[in-house]
Parts: sequence; C-alpha cells; structure tokens
Amino acid sequence: MVTRTAQERRDEEKRAYDAYLAACPARKLLDEVSGKWVSLVLVALGDGPQRYSDLSRRIAGVSQKMLTQTLRTLERDGLLTRTVTACVPVRVDYELTELGRSLRQLLAGIKDWAETRFDEVESARDRYDARSAALTIGSDGAG
Repeated sequence: MVTRTAQERRDEEKRAYDAYLAACPARKLLDEVSGKWVSLVLVALGDGPQRYSDLSRRIAGVSQKMLTQTLRTLERDGLLTRTVTACVPVRVDYELTELGRSLRQLLAGIKDWAETRFDEVESARDRYDARSAALTIGSDGAG
C-alpha cells in the first residue's frame, strides 16, 4: 500500500481546483478578492502600514461597516496583518503580508489599467449606446 504525504494530498487537491465549478473553494476565494473594496484596500496598503482612519479617508465611499468587514476578511485570508499597539488611544495598524503583496501587484495593474484606459471604454460605451438607440423599433423600446 502506497501512503501519500500531506503535501502530496494538498498538491493533488490543488490540481483539482476549477473556479468554473460552483462548489470549488477557489471560486469562493475569487469572489472574495474580486470585490471593489478588497482591491482598493489592498492597493492602498501597498504604500505601507496604515491605520483604519487613513484607509477610511483614502477610499472614498466605503462605509465603516464595509471597511471593517473587508479588513477582517483580508486578515482571515492571510492577506494582511492587524497590529494593535496599547496606548491611549489604542493604535491599530494594517499591513500586507507576503501573500497580500503578491495579490496587490495584480490588482494594482488592474487599477492602473482602469485609470489609463477609461476614456477608451467610455468611447466604446457611447458607440454601443448610439447603435443600440438606432436599432430600437417603436417607442416601447421593443426591437
């Protein structure tokens, strides 16, 4: 009887991941890391450790609840660390882990792409909307 090591079992399980399948754990992870607040938090933390209030000010539109939830999820997933310093008031800093830095690189590229290519996307949207409006038959929008 051949006994597999724990690493061999993990390697086999890893090969079995297929994010296209609804039940795949990699799919759940992909869902989590593709959220808008996740990407903005990870990219913001690329500048170094930051306090909660710094992140809250930097990421316009994020509610306290969503930022807290996002930070907890990222900490649980091993993408950032939360360091509490006992002082008055208590100081809490968030910092990317090595795993978080590897994902941040990918997300920073997507953020940069969105910032530099938005005009092209906006033009494509305008062309699409103009074509769609021209194809509309009748005032009820059917067509």
